[in-house]
Amino acid sequence: MKIIGVDPGYAIVGVGVIDYRNNHFTTLDYGAITTPADMPFDRRLKTIYEDFTAILQMHKPDAIAVERLYFTNNQKTGIDVAQARGVILLAAAQFDVPCFEYTPLQVKLAVTGYGKAVKKQVMEMTTRILHLCEVPKPDDVADALAIAVCHAHTAPALARQAAMQSKR
Repeated sequence: MKIIGVDPGYAIVGVGVIDYRNNHFTTLDYGAITTPADMPFDRRLKTIYEDFTAILQMHKPDAIAVERLYFTNNQKTGIDVAQARGVILLAAAQFDVPCFEYTPLQVKLAVTGYGKAVKKQVMEMTTRILHLCEVPKPDDVADALAIAVCHAHTAPALARQAAMQSKR
């Protein structure tokens, strides 16, 4: 199963592409979509959309795993991130790629086995799981890879759950 993990943002979108087969991970690609702070916001969204579309065309994933947004202090930032996330989901829908959302707690549990793990622990475990030489930079990229690993660990349970519901 080829999975693209996405850590949404409007300045930096972390993207990680992995393949998960027979309990084995292969890291295929990772990086960031970046937009400059002085670029008008609508152009930033267009850049994110176009760059993510190119990634979808190149990798043809089976699934996309995206971090579920949660608002903390700055609602304007949250709204802007939500808009960037929206263009990512639109691109996925146009390619008929199913999207799955995960909270930071779900990612921490799936990657480290501990829901209160700190960011550094998640990054180090992701690096180990994917057999990388070092933690990918920027942090958004490491987060995207962790989200992809979360989906790889979670997808079999989701498939079983869907199969059970279809039998009802």
